[in-house]
Order: sequence, then C-alpha cells, then structure tokens
Amino acid sequence: MSYLDDAKNFELNETAFHLGFLPTEQSHPATAAMDVEFKNSTSAGVRTLQRVDRDVQKMAEKMFTTPEFTKLCEAIYSTITTGHTVVFSGCGATGRLSILLEAMWRKGCPGYADQVKSIMTGGDYALVKSVESFEDYAVFGARQVRDLGMTPDDLLIAITEGGETSSVLGTVKEHTSKGGKAFLLFNNPADLLREHLERSREAIDNPAVTVLDLFCGPMALAGSTRMQATTCEQLIASAALETAAARIYGAASPAPFAAGFAALLDALESDNCVEKLAAHIDFEAKIYSAGGRVTYFADEYMLDLFTDTTERSPTFMLPGFRRIDDDTLPEPWAFVRNPLYSSADTIRRALGNRELRCLKWTALDYIAMHAPQKLVDNPPQIGAEDLVKIPVGNEYLPSRYETGHDAAVLFGYNGVPAELEFAAKVQAVDFKHFRNMDAGCGRVPRTRLKVFEHLAVKLQWNTISTGTMVKLGRVRGNWMSHVAISNKKLIDRAIRLISELGKVDYHTACVALFKAAEELPPGSNGAVMYALDNIPD
Repeated sequence: MSYLDDAKNFELNETAFHLGFLPTEQSHPATAAMDVEFKNSTSAGVRTLQRVDRDVQKMAEKMFTTPEFTKLCEAIYSTITTGHTVVFSGCGATGRLSILLEAMWRKGCPGYADQVKSIMTGGDYALVKSVESFEDYAVFGARQVRDLGMTPDDLLIAITEGGETSSVLGTVKEHTSKGGKAFLLFNNPADLLREHLERSREAIDNPAVTVLDLFCGPMALAGSTRMQATTCEQLIASAALETAAARIYGAASPAPFAAGFAALLDALESDNCVEKLAAHIDFEAKIYSAGGRVTYFADEYMLDLFTDTTERSPTFMLPGFRRIDDDTLPEPWAFVRNPLYSSADTIRRALGNRELRCLKWTALDYIAMHAPQKLVDNPPQIGAEDLVKIPVGNEYLPSRYETGHDAAVLFGYNGVPAELEFAAKVQAVDFKHFRNMDAGCGRVPRTRLKVFEHLAVKLQWNTISTGTMVKLGRVRGNWMSHVAISNKKLIDRAIRLISELGKVDYHTACVALFKAAEELPPGSNGAVMYALDNIPD
C-alpha cells in the first residue's frame, strides 16, 4: 500500500480515533503564545504554564463536594476493610499514575499494603518505556484484569485522561462483566464522549460504573494530557485514598483537599519558586544545547521522576531509556538513577517493595487476542528480566558523562538524606556540572500518603521538562512540534497539529503525515516536522 492508501484508510476507517472534538486534545487560549513568552523570559513562560493549573483548582472545588467523590472514598474504605483489593487501571501517563498511587499506599499504609494494586497497560515495563500501540486494544486490558486474578468483590478504579483509551475501557468491561463494580475517572465532558464514541458510551452507561467527570478544559501544552488532566486525576484519586486511610487508621479527617491544593499553587507561583524553576529550565536547556545529558539522582521520589523522564520521550520525540546491554540506541537526554541500590532493588523500592508485574505473553497469546501480526511475529520483550536491565541503580555507567557537557542533579524534597547525597556525589565526580534541586516549595498540608508533596513534584517537573523543550524549539505556539506517531490517537494528534500549524485541512494534513512517514527511513523521528516543511503551497 502507498502512503495515499494508508492516509485514506486512516481518514475513512479509523474515525473512532479522530479525537479533535475533545477539549483535552485542543489548544488552550491562555498558552497560545507560550513559545514566544519563553523566548522573551523564562520566568514569564513558567507563569504562563502555571496559569492553567488553576483550572484544576476550579474542578477540584466542585468535585470534592459531589456524591460521586464521597461514594469513591466509601468504596475504597469498605473494599479494604472487608479484606478485598482496590485496583487502579491506566495507560501511559495514567498507568504510571496508577503505579504511583499503589506505591504511595504501600509506603503509607504498610499494614494493608497488598490491598491496593495497579494495572499498567503493557505491564510494569511501560513505566520506563511506552509499549507501542498497546493502548489501542481493549482485549489487552481485559487480559491484564484476568492475569491479576481480580474477583467481583474487588474494586476497579479506571483512569483515562480522555475517557476513550481502549485498553483502560477494556479493564472496565472485563471486571464489570464478571459482576464487579468500577469507578471511571476522565477529563472530558461525559455527554460529549457519549455522543461521539461508542466505546466510551458503553462504559459511561454501564450501571456497574460510577463516573467522575474531572473536566477542566484544554491542556497547557495542546494534547499533552500528562499535564492538567493527570494532575486532576492524581489529586482526586490520592485524596480518596488518603480519606480512606485516615478512616482505617482512626485518624482525624485530612485537611480540605481543595484548599490544600490552592495553597500548593500559591506556593509554586511565589517569586522564589518561579525563579528557581526558571533557573533550572535554563540550566537544562544549556546542557542539551551543548549536546550534553542530565542524570537525576533520587530515592524517595524516584517514581515521580521516572514518570516525568519517561513521558518526555513520546511527548517530545527524545531518546527513551535503554537497557544496559544495548548500545545500539542513543542515550536518553534525561535519566534518573538511585545511587544507593542496584537497578533491580531500585525499581522494587520505587514500586513500594513489591514484585514486578510484567507481561510474558507469547505469540500464541497474541494470536488468541487477535493482535496485529507484527506482535505475533515479534512479541515485545517487556518481561521483568527486561525491566531490571534498565540501569537506574548504582551500576557503573560511563555513557552518562562521556560528552564532556553532562550534568548530575541531586533531587530531594525539603532536603536530601546524607547517605543519598554522599552516594550521588561519589557517582557524580566525572560529570562536568553538578546541581542540587530541592522541590520543597514552602508549607503544604501533611498527610499519611504525602499527597501534596507528590503533587508538588509532579507540577514542578511538568513545568521544567515542558519549559526546557519550549526553550529548545520543540514547541510551536502551544503545540508539540515533535510528536511520536506510535498509536492511532497520536497519529490523529499529529494530523491536527499539522493542520493547525500548516493552515491546511485535515485531509491535506493526513496525506502529508503518511507521505512523510513513508519517505523517512524506518524508525526515523520527525515525521511531523518533515510534513510541515513539505506541505505544498
């Protein structure tokens, strides 16, 4: 088939993945000139990005008063106290959020640690590297529910930023078809999803499903739902867990979460914090511009940094994490390590000291699930043995400081334990630059699960990683000009990006994208930019 055939097929036969009607896929008017603002002043760019987080605050003020949120808290509490399991399910950013929520619970509630679990589309391996195209298949999500051994008495909390991710909706359908109950959290108006997407309508109308519509508007970076959408979900889901934990342990009810989040935003918007974020953005941009790399050293908030560094790869077309025994791939620009432990121990500690849940599906499994032929022919290597080969521990890794421009960043929240600082400095002696980065941003409400500390880290590193890429020219206006096309949703997003920036209709943009993908060498990045540069006048 030619690129014209591929483009025609996507335009006519993949309409279920044409998602431009969703607010989470549109551009936010408040950040339309974000690239210019960062160019003029990094601090001004930071404030522009932060402005959109106030949309999350408005949503939260309403959601915390709803019967649906109360029902979620009660369901978590009753499930755990009757000896059953709460399972969070997500894909991509929400999958990493599901893993984080489980880890927060395990560390904060050790007596009930095994009663909160997570399903990440593609398994735990997807924590560090996206598993291409898995999100497009509901049957994969259903299989992971079965693999986990969920019973009807367990509770499923499914999280999908757009409300339409097939693999996540597959977990909902599988669990409820066996008599279980589920909650579904998403960030687009439910009525809009019901009107346009059959798979979303089926889940929303399911009597066994309680919907929490967390709609807060478009993202600060168009289509990048790792931004405000996942912040909404992290705030609401972790608040529900915290509420249940307080009740289980007989503690006082946590401080009002909406007010706590507003106080956190106030602290992040302070002059001191803005200048700190701007300085770090300038620091990283300078390193990457010189061809250098940045390695973060962290311990307690390792998982939070895992999430941010992993998501930079598909969002901005950067090299992803690679195995220690694979030098055929380029080194990632940004990387996170724990200098105190081996990679295997680092990953398990980050996950809350649990065993890994990776996928060992064979060609026969993929055949049974009617998966694409490419998965049958070459089953992805995403098992536990593959995950622990990602060198995120204290292994010798000279490739991180071989350019002569590389930097080490010691990361903590309101200080760094002495043993972490010592180990990081030992490993950082060969780096050209060394920097301390303290994410502490003033007083935030203290909770058992460290809800606001984790939110602070997320918001700051979303700002840092996005701002750095804007400074490096990988954003036009408020659109990602370098975007992966590794699944159908991202193909549609790339087409709409080309359409808006190239000022052409959807059809012309679709043809231009598939033409670029055909003309570029296999495995090449940059199809979007290539298409934009070659749109006919």
